[in-house]
Amino acid sequence: MFHGVRLRENTQFSCEGKGNLVSDWEFVRSDGRSSMEVREMGIERDYIKYPEGSVLAWAGDTKVIVNVSVQNGVPHWRRGSGSGWITAEYSMLPRATQDRNIREVNLNKPSGRSQEVQRLIGRSLRSVVELDQLGENTLWVDCDVIQADGGTRTVSITGSFVALVDALYGMMKAGTTTHIPLNNSVAAVSCGLVDGIPLLDLDYSEDSRAQVDLNVVGTGDGRLVEVQGAAEGSPFTREEMDQMMDMASSGLEALTEVQRDCLDNLWDEVKVGIARLDE
Repeated sequence: MFHGVRLRENTQFSCEGKGNLVSDWEFVRSDGRSSMEVREMGIERDYIKYPEGSVLAWAGDTKVIVNVSVQNGVPHWRRGSGSGWITAEYSMLPRATQDRNIREVNLNKPSGRSQEVQRLIGRSLRSVVELDQLGENTLWVDCDVIQADGGTRTVSITGSFVALVDALYGMMKAGTTTHIPLNNSVAAVSCGLVDGIPLLDLDYSEDSRAQVDLNVVGTGDGRLVEVQGAAEGSPFTREEMDQMMDMASSGLEALTEVQRDCLDNLWDEVKVGIARLDE
């Protein structure tokens, strides 16, 4: 079944600067976006009073609160190394979805999905941080989904980076580090095949019927951190994979701009730390 409004039949169009055919149809999705557009995204800093870094991040109707806490000490297997650690926890409020979910604390452990997502968030953030510059401190990244409409893990990662920068800046001001110990920025976006058409940044109505679901985590200079993809039905082709990866690249560029605009002057401090690595 086709969902969306077809504008022109047999119209070929390409990812900007990529030159790859995206679809034989150019159309508008239910929220008015083209196939290649990310949802409207915003990041509000200093959202919660107490954490060293805190944001409210949203994309479309998906909203996530991210808090970053700095605590002295590291896991036992890292003690004596002089290096720090970053770990993440992820959960949804019971009524973040259309039907109420049971709080995972009442199940005595996180669900398999929550464990998978929080490990992804942790890996993504650690990939751009100089852990050996943190001292033996742990940064806890708590991602709480307060409203879910697709892409909760990708919004969590994109928002977490901004909250992390604020926490690292606080460590620098406190003298724990000499600079913001980042080697890059990191963001994440979803894409997929829906009704056979490649789409960028899926909302729930699209994600729930996608034949292929792909999540891409990448750095501000275009490198990849992680790619998660699976066919929900029939296998997909290498050409379709390349189309979705090109879409994801353009989406990550747009989200990186959102992060930098949100950080404003603090992004200059981030660039100083990155420049130190290039010397």
